[in-house]
Amino acid sequence: MKKIILSCLIMAQMTFANDMEWSKTGHRTIGEVAQHHLTGKTKRTLKKLLNGESLALVSNHADEIKADRSYSKFGPWHYVNYPMDKKYTEVEPSNAGDIVMGIEKSIEIIKDKNSTKEDKVFYLKMLVHLIGDLHQPMHVGRLEDKGGNDIQLQWFGRGTNLHRVWDSNMIDDYGMSYSELANNLPELSKNQIKVIQKGDVYDWVEESHELSAVLYDSVEPGEKLGYAYSYKYWVTVEQQLQKGGLRLAKVLNQLF
Repeated sequence: MKKIILSCLIMAQMTFANDMEWSKTGHRTIGEVAQHHLTGKTKRTLKKLLNGESLALVSNHADEIKADRSYSKFGPWHYVNYPMDKKYTEVEPSNAGDIVMGIEKSIEIIKDKNSTKEDKVFYLKMLVHLIGDLHQPMHVGRLEDKGGNDIQLQWFGRGTNLHRVWDSNMIDDYGMSYSELANNLPELSKNQIKVIQKGDVYDWVEESHELSAVLYDSVEPGEKLGYAYSYKYWVTVEQQLQKGGLRLAKVLNQLF
């Protein structure tokens, strides 16, 4: 069967550049969760590389650099779009890159003994952010609606779209700081943590892809969302934040 080409359309990239991330609070929450599950060696290595900055503090760096056009080539790294009835490995990768390739490239550069400290730090910050993005399921959505960006909705009477509802509307309106969110996530046993950390980026992208299909079915275009939607799906938000943090910790512990 002829492979389907992943999206790299300029218009899609421009749309995602404007509205494509977990909110800052979401990324910081993932960084904070990961921080609590690092080995001693990993903590010491990160402290040297990041000059004492926490994972929460650097977690939004990949968004902050978007204001500089010299970093525009990293835009496609924040997401991947492919058909709901396909797996990531069944489609032809975009020449512009995608979130899976971005994570793999970041790991490759960090592991390379010949990489400069400056490069290691830059790609470490990218890695922290991209693993967070991987767990926002609308980053692994459909090309035709740009990961839910074209599905217009109302959120408590304010115009929004499906992508933004999951990026920021629910998290920001919940009203907790990143540290409050991280410290109030469900307590997990060691065995539950191992189950969550199982697999690799290829398994995790499929998990997010499957979840995005559920979220597409959760709304109708133009629907007015509010307390009922947040009540129904807040547990999913918490699960994705917790998974993102635990899996980020796994990747960093393996690296260092």
